Amino acid sequence: MRKLVWALLAAVCAGVGVAAAQHAVPISVTEVLGFATGAACVLLVIDQNIWNFPVGLANNVFFLVLFWSARLYGDMALQFLYLALGVAGWRRWARGAGDGGALAVSSMPPRERAALAVVTVVATVGLAWWFVRIGDASPALDALTTVLSLGAQWLLNRKRLENWYLWIAADVAYVWLYVARRLYLTAVLYAIFVTLCLVGLRRWRAGAATRPGAAPVLGADAA
Repeated sequence: MRKLVWALLAAVCAGVGVAAAQHAVPISVTEVLGFATGAACVLLVIDQNIWNFPVGLANNVFFLVLFWSARLYGDMALQFLYLALGVAGWRRWARGAGDGGALAVSSMPPRERAALAVVTVVATVGLAWWFVRIGDASPALDALTTVLSLGAQWLLNRKRLENWYLWIAADVAYVWLYVARRLYLTAVLYAIFVTLCLVGLRRWRAGAATRPGAAPVLGADAA
């Protein structure tokens, strides 16, 4: 099944890429490259494959260019932060748990969840105000997706199970945002992301629940 998914992704990207290069569809080659690397990155994250980080860094570069042209300044700025977080996450996963073993999936403790909730609300309000001042195309939604995505990436770096919940919330909002900005291929990509995130959430839950000696993981009994 995994080989089939990868083959389908490659075929779709090749077909759309050729059409974009020939101006047969209202989609830029940059958007196609963002689509390809974004989908590949999520598939690698689902498998807890460390190569999701270099692929994700390439995705950040493509989306930085794309969002600048679309005047989505929050998403554009987010790519710079993703680059830094991606490098940090790559190093953390490579180091592992510090005892020679791989970094394991875990759940956030209650205090960490409460802190994240407060930071999310405060940062979203602050960013929305700032985006209004600089003429962002969609300040409220751009602020919300920016904050959710940063939180999700931070949790992913730590292999927290809850990273999937934040990605799902952000991706649903992104679909609406990109349709409004006529970035249709990117909107389709994020709709696919929602499905992939649900798969990733289930797989991480199941893996954490069956790991020998693992502590209870939130929602593991529902997997």
